[in-house]
Amino acid sequence: MTISIVIRAFNEGKHIGRLLYGIQQQTLKEDVEIILVDSGSTDDTLEIAARFPVRIVQIKPEEFTFGRSLNRGIEAASGEIIVMISAHCFPVYPDWLVQLTQPFEKEDVALTYGRQIGGETNHYSEHQIFRYYFPEHSVPAQGQPYAHNANSAIRRDLWEQHPYDESLTGLEDLAWSSWAMETGRTITYVAEAVVVHSHEETLRQVYKRYQREAIAIKRILPESKFSFWRFLIQWVKFTLSDLLQARREGVFLKQFFPVVRFRFLQQWGTFRGYHYAGKVNAQLHRAFYYPPNILDQKSSKPRPIKPINYEEKG
Repeated sequence: MTISIVIRAFNEGKHIGRLLYGIQQQTLKEDVEIILVDSGSTDDTLEIAARFPVRIVQIKPEEFTFGRSLNRGIEAASGEIIVMISAHCFPVYPDWLVQLTQPFEKEDVALTYGRQIGGETNHYSEHQIFRYYFPEHSVPAQGQPYAHNANSAIRRDLWEQHPYDESLTGLEDLAWSSWAMETGRTITYVAEAVVVHSHEETLRQVYKRYQREAIAIKRILPESKFSFWRFLIQWVKFTLSDLLQARREGVFLKQFFPVVRFRFLQQWGTFRGYHYAGKVNAQLHRAFYYPPNILDQKSSKPRPIKPINYEEKG
């Protein structure tokens, strides 16, 4: 089974070296290639990547969508299994690649995705989101079409039948996993394939991320609705949930206003995205993907394998 790792990157000089070092530390090394799809980085992303055995594919910033970037990377890849990981993620354990690809020994498995935990720079509420969507127990055959391409893998032959939707503003992974389930295939969640997913988003970037994802989900599920009342209910519900967790952790006062702001922008961005009626023009495209301003947390579930020591990277 040959494997291609496809990485999407834009100005990821702060993170890309750590990810590529983590890939080098994997126990599975044979028959693995790395493809980096860069969408116009102006920092030292490409200079750092050139120090590693990486093939670089470049696209113009104005051509970028999440789906198009992945499609260009997979077109350049030769592996039977395509592993996708965001440039601002890095694997916690040296068996990450083994764990993520092992389920493909079963022919019905079309897609796997692994656990994500936050880094030191993530918003407090985002840590709670990761805990909710990426639990500590694996699900060999999940019953809903959820997946996340920050840490996932698919069969190349299935991608050839159904490439990623390049017109979506986000959630290309949800659209693809929906197709996979509709055609009778299996999606596997692998809790042991853990990555740290670092975000350093401004509040405006948080709002824009959820707006673009809502625009996408309205395309994928046109019958879905998100009313103003739902916005209010979910803002209050998730805010209270986070604050209860913060109280249990003894950080209630410290996190009170950050939680209220994050959850408001999350739900308000979702509401505005659902009700956006226009086209994604060049100005909105830049706001979504190219904002003006462009750590380690271990899994709480003990495993019989030592984490990768990133301090040795230097």
